[in-house]
Amino acid sequence: MTKPKYIFLNGEIIPYSEGKVHVMSPCVRYGAMVFEGIRAYWNQSKTQLYIFRLRQHLRRLTESMKLMRFDKSYDIGELEQCIIKLIQKNEFREDVHIRPEIFIDGDVGSASSRTPVGIAISVNPMGRFLKENGVTAMVSSWRRIDDNVMPPRIKCAANYQNSRFALIEAGMHGYDTSIILNQDGKVAEEARACVFICRNGVPVTPPVTEGILESITRGTILQLFGEKLGIMPVERVIDRTEMYIADEAFLCGTGAEVTPIISIDGYVIPHGPMTFAIKEIYFEIVRGKSEEYGEWRTSVY
Repeated sequence: MTKPKYIFLNGEIIPYSEGKVHVMSPCVRYGAMVFEGIRAYWNQSKTQLYIFRLRQHLRRLTESMKLMRFDKSYDIGELEQCIIKLIQKNEFREDVHIRPEIFIDGDVGSASSRTPVGIAISVNPMGRFLKENGVTAMVSSWRRIDDNVMPPRIKCAANYQNSRFALIEAGMHGYDTSIILNQDGKVAEEARACVFICRNGVPVTPPVTEGILESITRGTILQLFGEKLGIMPVERVIDRTEMYIADEAFLCGTGAEVTPIISIDGYVIPHGPMTFAIKEIYFEIVRGKSEEYGEWRTSVY
């Protein structure tokens, strides 16, 4: 994989090794940073790199800034152009992961600081993030953070300590990943992705009010089930034991893409046709092999 040569920091494209902030800045000391994870897919036959749903990700980034009360705003169109120029400068011709970060900068500040606001954008090569053939999962003993505690709909660095605890626990017990329940004991999400199960031919996923990130990939999958497969998915509360008797289950997210879950707490989950079908459709679209949904793809070259 190609190593990045450049990074964007506070208005400039600079050498990657120089992308630094002070260790005493509020973003380091208190996790005062919001970010996005965005994928771009290389299409060799078209010699084109497609960024998937860039504008939607950047809109969510600005919403996270608003909820964190950062004293600055950024124009989405300008951010789009910064990302495209950075990828072009690095001359990537492979799948990459884009991470814009907006943070409270400086070498002083408190946990309540709202300024100065810095921005960094990094781009790194990334292939499949999880096992393509499926992952084993456990239900974590840790509960999902709550909207009245640390709102999960904000994609901020501090929230990911919750996921980190769950992932470390899963690794210690020999699982690939962890599914986290919310404060009511209902299914929220995987540590880094949303969860779908299939029951009697119907895809089911928890609603956004169950303590989950408002996932752009999740919204994409919901739309594609209806428009491409003619199946109407359901958003509703899911019990822990309902996952054990699911006909199929899968994760979805920018990093996870569409990844089957093959077992939960040792209960085997079958490989199923619905997961396979939606996964095939998803990859055809993100890679630009299908001409449909062209508005979801931003061309880099």
